[in-house]
Amino acid sequence: MKNLTESFERAKPFIGVIFMQVGLAGMDVLSKAALNQGMSNYVFVVYRHAVATIVIGPFAVILDRKVRPKMTRSTFIKILLLGLLEPVIDQNLYFLGMKYTTATFAAAVINILPAITFVMACIVRLEKVTLRSIHSQAKVVGTVATVAGAMIMTLIRGPLIDLFWTRGKAFAEGSTGGINLHNSIKGTLMITTGAFSWASFMILQAITLKTYPVELSLTAWICLFGTIEGAIVALIMERGNATVWALHWDTKLLAAVYSGVFCSGLTYYIQGIIMKDRGPVFVTAFSPLCMVIVAVMSSTILKEQMYLGRMIGAIVIVAGLYLVVWGKSKDHTCSSQTTDKQIIPVKQTIEAGSNEQVSIDQEVKQPMQIIEL
Repeated sequence: MKNLTESFERAKPFIGVIFMQVGLAGMDVLSKAALNQGMSNYVFVVYRHAVATIVIGPFAVILDRKVRPKMTRSTFIKILLLGLLEPVIDQNLYFLGMKYTTATFAAAVINILPAITFVMACIVRLEKVTLRSIHSQAKVVGTVATVAGAMIMTLIRGPLIDLFWTRGKAFAEGSTGGINLHNSIKGTLMITTGAFSWASFMILQAITLKTYPVELSLTAWICLFGTIEGAIVALIMERGNATVWALHWDTKLLAAVYSGVFCSGLTYYIQGIIMKDRGPVFVTAFSPLCMVIVAVMSSTILKEQMYLGRMIGAIVIVAGLYLVVWGKSKDHTCSSQTTDKQIIPVKQTIEAGSNEQVSIDQEVKQPMQIIEL
């Protein structure tokens, strides 16, 4: 029973990140369908975080009321910046990039996120790199491979892969299937810039959790300020076009609700918990799983076509990112062993000290007994 509990504890971070990637994959497909129906990406981002705030807010107020630390000016500024980096900048650029490309392509290019996060984490010393160790070399090589894979997916198309469920479907350039080089580069630049913003968000979230260690309340604050800041941007970008705010019982509403609950509320909360133990690089290293799920769902549901060059690039990205995961797992194992080695001598010293104390007490009591006799 004890071994089963320990195995589950070790598996929890992996279960958490896999759940996140499945949720993000569903968001990619649903949001692409909503954008194809004419939904504004700016309005979509606002509705998404409004839903997340409504769902997460009450839980944060009730469950964190006894453990929530005092809000300081420094923490407040960090939360304002967090609400801008990912909910507004990253998501708007990501969805704009998706408009110019496809859901599969966007999910593949965003896989440079772990590489960017890795470099930024090294700069702020949240990640350690020792070039003489094999696992550090694996992390560096994996980081380079992810960037190379993204470049392959962007610049090389290759022949069309004729899948039986998309066979006979004719797609014009610039539609949901084929995309020309101009749109591909434009979309890639937007998604890459968004990835830098998302990586900055991950690093800042890890830093903020050190002084404000309540993941649920932090999630609620991020979603609230993301809604406010996103609404300001949407009102500016969509001024004079009030019809874009209209919602009906259709894919647009489903995409907003789903993305708000699973991809903003739960994702921010789960990644905050995992980051405390494994760091931001571990959380972002599983993004290739999202790409695989999106590729399958997009080709079957949205009938998006697949090209050989992009599939090769995807394979390179997956190989590189799992080198990073392997290196991170070795880091975690080494740090756990180091911690155990540090704890054991302390326990032995305490026990030894206790024995010495007992022997001293006995020596003191014995003469007293002799005197009494």
